[in-house]
Amino acid sequence: MNALDKLRQHLRPGQVYRRAQLVGFSNAVDRHLKQLVELGELQKLKVGVYYRPQKSTFGNVPPDENKLVEAFLKDTDFLIVSLNSYNAMGVGTTQLYNEKLVYNHKRDGRMKLNGQRYYFLKNRKFPKKMTEEFMLVDLVNNLDLLAENKDKLKNLVMHKIFSMNALKVMKTVKAYGKVRTQKFFDGLLSDEKFANVG
Repeated sequence: MNALDKLRQHLRPGQVYRRAQLVGFSNAVDRHLKQLVELGELQKLKVGVYYRPQKSTFGNVPPDENKLVEAFLKDTDFLIVSLNSYNAMGVGTTQLYNEKLVYNHKRDGRMKLNGQRYYFLKNRKFPKKMTEEFMLVDLVNNLDLLAENKDKLKNLVMHKIFSMNALKVMKTVKAYGKVRTQKFFDGLLSDEKFANVG
């Protein structure tokens, strides 16, 4: 078995790898990675990040988004949020966005991975999984990223709260809201008409 085959046997279809993970399986990792990319057995997604494509009847299956971001960040503690998910909340957002937010503890900035645009936001608090309350708070946190009319959205958020548990919303605001977001919700939920909501 030659050195390239030794590396090849450690690459599983559908997996994303960092170069550093593969150094122990090759005495010339950069040359071997380049050869595997040229042979079409690996795809280079970003500097130092590679994908072993999984085949389907329609061609190569793209990498799992969570595995891709995990390999890129070298961390499992992150949350991917699509701005398009706000559209399902019934608060008047209708725009479609090409960029996804990635809340994490390692990296800031806009980046393209495997053709998808991501906006990495470091040092923001975020839950392990999405909830309706977090999505509402996140929407207000990210008003500046949205193309919709801000005042109209705030008004629709106010009406949305009537159908939600105000106590859960406020706990989520305290945990994850920016200062501006906290002031917005404090003003809404301290209003006497919300006193009995929840």
